[in-house]
Amino acid sequence: MRKIIIYIFFLVAISLTQKLDAQVIGPPSIGFSQACASESFNTYNVTFSFSPESSFGPTNQFIVELSDNTGSFSNATVVYTSAQGSVTTSPATLNFALPDTTSGEAYKLRIKSTAPIATSSNSIAFPAYYKIQDEPFSINNLISTGVYCAGGSYLLTIDNPGNGTNDSPLQYPSLTFNWYKETSPTTSVFVASGSSLSVTQPGTYFVETNYGTCTSNSYSNRVAISEATTSSTSTINSSLGNPYCSSEGATTLSTINGNSYQWYKDGVAISGATGQMYVTDEAANYTVTIDLGDCVTNASIDLETNGFNSSIDVSDNNILLPGESIVATVTTDAVNPEFEWYLNDALITSATSNSYEATQTGSYRVVVNQTSGCITSNEFLFTIIEPYPDVANIPNLISPNGDGINDTWVIPQEYVIGTNTEVIIISSRGEIVLKTKDYQNNWPENEIKFKEVNPVYYYVITTQNNKTKKGSITVVK
Repeated sequence: MRKIIIYIFFLVAISLTQKLDAQVIGPPSIGFSQACASESFNTYNVTFSFSPESSFGPTNQFIVELSDNTGSFSNATVVYTSAQGSVTTSPATLNFALPDTTSGEAYKLRIKSTAPIATSSNSIAFPAYYKIQDEPFSINNLISTGVYCAGGSYLLTIDNPGNGTNDSPLQYPSLTFNWYKETSPTTSVFVASGSSLSVTQPGTYFVETNYGTCTSNSYSNRVAISEATTSSTSTINSSLGNPYCSSEGATTLSTINGNSYQWYKDGVAISGATGQMYVTDEAANYTVTIDLGDCVTNASIDLETNGFNSSIDVSDNNILLPGESIVATVTTDAVNPEFEWYLNDALITSATSNSYEATQTGSYRVVVNQTSGCITSNEFLFTIIEPYPDVANIPNLISPNGDGINDTWVIPQEYVIGTNTEVIIISSRGEIVLKTKDYQNNWPENEIKFKEVNPVYYYVITTQNNKTKKGSITVVK
């Protein structure tokens, strides 16, 4: 019996000794009150103690676990694991990053070891969010107004993908959203959660990505909603802004939600333009009639381009007299303009100013480039030719046989290019074969087929002051 008592005492002593030597990991201490992570910042630390230090083996690893957003570790996430034997001194501080799905107000941390196996108690609860989208986004196609019929509603939705470079938060399934109604320029009240909002009361509304107590830049534009009246109007948004840069291509006009639409350009209905959006590359006044079901409203935009204005001080066609030159000058309001001059499509490398003195005949072109802001360009074309032969009378006979004599119908200089005189040539069957106000003494340019022995044509010359000359032209071989 005595031996049994001694044996039991021995077992109790061993048990007490083991308890005294048990490995302990203290509760983790966090160095923050809330964790608001993002792509640009996602580093946090946790500090804990453990004892006795010598009882943690050379292969031991410390593991940092993150609970779910309710503080439960039933499905914990490992956010950090130390290398074997790398942490030997207590207290220890470990750094970790939040998963990009983190979103909630009651996360906790705990520390585990592998050699020996031990687990700390939980940290205090803290709010944590990973702001996977943290910049402004658009709702309602960036249109600042909305209208609903009496007794009806207007649906506000987050745009996806939105207009231009809009980074829609709908692209991130883990995110949730809170809608608000403004009560003053600086205050608002919570209305509802979700990716859309059915509005039945007039007011100004907006939505924010739900990052809880973490502040963020993930919020929408404001939209003023009103109830339709006989004078209700809305707005039209241009995807490239207004004025828009035409060199960026066409802009997309969009209006508020409705059942059906009809677009107009300068008051004229656009055939087939019956959708919520209309694509155009032309500046004009655009309006749209929107059928809301029980009522109708309208929207409008005076669409402008932010290009520039230019003009050139020479005519389309010019005559260069022997020994003279022609100076062409461009006037422009382009920002930081650059000029390129061409002769017969060849760049004149020495010509870089807004003026050029031409001493040769040929086809000229000048391109004006706006190099700041809206990058766009204008161009002008003009020709310079030698003076035409100065004949005294209008001939009534030509012989286009290639011998260099009377091959074309050459008329006095007072009727040719540069005089704004209209020249019309009519066949014997009454067909107009030439009609121009810049006649260049070059008819006929194409070969005339002689179905008759000597075809006859008729001309009508009308000067700028409405004096008229009429007659016939006989074509011979």
